[in-house]
Amino acid sequence: MRTVRLATEADAAGILVVYAPYIRDTAVTFETEIPSLDAFRCRMASIIGDYPYLVVEEDGSIVGFAYAHRLGERAAYAWNAELSIYFAPGCTSRGWGSVLFWALIDLLALQGVRNAYSLITVPNEASLALHEKLGFTLMGVQKEAGYKLGAWHDVAWLRMAIGDFSAAPSPACRSPLWIPTRWPRCWLQPRPLWRASIERTSGLAATP
Repeated sequence: MRTVRLATEADAAGILVVYAPYIRDTAVTFETEIPSLDAFRCRMASIIGDYPYLVVEEDGSIVGFAYAHRLGERAAYAWNAELSIYFAPGCTSRGWGSVLFWALIDLLALQGVRNAYSLITVPNEASLALHEKLGFTLMGVQKEAGYKLGAWHDVAWLRMAIGDFSAAPSPACRSPLWIPTRWPRCWLQPRPLWRASIERTSGLAATP
């Protein structure tokens, strides 16, 4: 049974198992040292309070995760978010990426976020193709953006507009505490959109 649900800090160990090979063996992430469990748990806590953080489970084990986080520190950047998604080896190319991306996008739109961004180390044709299918557009490529594993790597910047720009925005909605079994109070009707997002790909079920 495969399910998608909101992550909690208790998921840190399972998520780190999925993430660690990307740090150790690839340039998909520019992180170069695997963080301690405590450090990773603190990192999750700093995100979960403000943005959606999701996990995919298969038979009770975490096989993938996705989250959004703020892009840009200045106040005027408040309506932007960057998306990140990772799957365990052997669990890619199953359609789950689209499910998690749409769930994140729907939830971010409910929060009042206007732009969703994704930064991809290139070449990565599979990830670029997925983003194009979802409706992201390529803004440009940051050349020689990072040095890892003995080489310089380029990063592609992609954007999807997920809100309206015709008027001044309301303050982006943040939740000071996400309770796993209850949605943030500032979201008026997240559950229907959340379930619709999950149901875009058959075989996945949404849990609170």
